[in-house]
Amino acid sequence: MRRTLLGTLAVSLITLASFGGANNAVPPKQRQAELVLGYTKNPIVKPKLAFVTNGVADFWVIAQRGAEQAGVDSGAIVTVHMPAEGIADQKRIMEDLVAQGVKGIAVSPIDPANELEILDQIAGRTLLITQDSDAPASARLAYIGLDNYDAGRMAGKLVKEALPSGGEIAIFVGRLEQDNAFRRRQGVMDEIFDRARDDTRIENPNTPITIGKYTVLKTLTDQFDRTKAKANVEDMMSANPNLGCVVGLFAYNPVLALEALKSGGKIGKIKVVGFDEAPETLAGIRDGSVQGTVVQDPYNYGYRSIQMLNAVCLGKPDALPKSGFIDIPAVTVTPANVDAFEADLKKKLAGNASGNSAGDTAK
Repeated sequence: MRRTLLGTLAVSLITLASFGGANNAVPPKQRQAELVLGYTKNPIVKPKLAFVTNGVADFWVIAQRGAEQAGVDSGAIVTVHMPAEGIADQKRIMEDLVAQGVKGIAVSPIDPANELEILDQIAGRTLLITQDSDAPASARLAYIGLDNYDAGRMAGKLVKEALPSGGEIAIFVGRLEQDNAFRRRQGVMDEIFDRARDDTRIENPNTPITIGKYTVLKTLTDQFDRTKAKANVEDMMSANPNLGCVVGLFAYNPVLALEALKSGGKIGKIKVVGFDEAPETLAGIRDGSVQGTVVQDPYNYGYRSIQMLNAVCLGKPDALPKSGFIDIPAVTVTPANVDAFEADLKKKLAGNASGNSAGDTAK
């Protein structure tokens, strides 16, 4: 396997060299291959590695614990960065990290399409992988996360359980530019409408869609503005008296939906389906105000990202999956398993757990 991968990398270098521009600039994919091959000849112990999020949230604090634990376990020097001001801030952070000599970056791109140039610039200078949200058109070496379309379908099943007789649904999310957000949303809708799998389908978020007994009224974004996120739910409640279920696709969305429902006297009357493991969401599952939530594994996003980058720096290219994708599946949390889930989460946050590859799939 090792010889095969090294051979493939060598062939890639020869092939990619023919596509160099007139200025002899090295294409970013070629540069990534060169870096990987270089570390097989000259491994680096205790490399400087960085984990870059797409914003500031409790979700990322969990991922930070995983990244830091991986650093402890592997000996890598790890820093975690949470951009608070969008794409420009994320770009600045990555450029600063490269200037500081980090050997690898794991990033959750905010807007993959519009960040392609900067992602490829970073890939031209250091190892680059994506986590949580992918940028498949970039030169990144691999993506660690889940299939967000499938996770969306899991949330769609919770919606159907919450409204077995049908009804009106509204979806709330930070931004739809992110790969994870629009795939997640489409999965929710396709499951609600009992449609065949099609993760390329993209529908207008502002147009109500009715199929069978369900209507998805609208998808509202908030650009990570918590005040706007709550107001979005309040506005939909006011404009749609028959609203039956709200779906929050980012960690804070179900939390703020609960606040809006409480203020409007609608707790229990309008169902809530969430994503991720905010304490308020888990408490809502216990008291019945939340139908359930689809949780990712941010701890292992952090852990596995640093583990992979460190292994490559140690001259172990086989750490990279053949397909470029390591699937860390989502889990549905309901009253049946919320206690066990939260106990495991507290253990990880306390620093009493290492990354767990059991059940993770390298594809």
